Amino acid sequence: MNHPRLLALMSLFSLLFGALQAEPLKVGDPAPAVSGVLTDEGKPLDLGAVYKKSPYTLVWFYPKALTGGCTKQGCSLRDANAELAKKGVTIIGVSTDPVEKQREFKEVNHFPFTLLADTDKKVVKAFGQSGVMMAAREAYLIKDGRIVYKDEKQTDKQAENVLAYLNSKS
Repeated sequence: MNHPRLLALMSLFSLLFGALQAEPLKVGDPAPAVSGVLTDEGKPLDLGAVYKKSPYTLVWFYPKALTGGCTKQGCSLRDANAELAKKGVTIIGVSTDPVEKQREFKEVNHFPFTLLADTDKKVVKAFGQSGVMMAAREAYLIKDGRIVYKDEKQTDKQAENVLAYLNSKS
């Protein structure tokens, strides 16, 4: 292959890959008020309404229910649920797994919070993830409809990091 063709092919690939990349949300951005996504109970949920019900909402994303890292992340939040609730935090978990898998993940790990089955990747994309494959491991703390804290790639330290942020604001 000659150089101009190779360069053109590389440019096209770069353009297409760039189009797949979503703009990640940042602290200070409005929190996406996505609705109609099904919970682990198969009921629709409106995130905008959830944000209004408590001082804080923690929306945490995980790639795949019932896997090692995702279980550690969820159990971290489960174990700190009482402490987070005292600080006014409602917890919502999100992955692209179907309702049945979310229900099983919740039951097996005794999660006291709602999990969303974002099978059409509506929530994932609204939060600035590419939505090409599965959800990326992230967490967003929302207050008054805005993102006030963002945490990435955490597993067993998820709750610890969120609590450290909240304690720094007290």
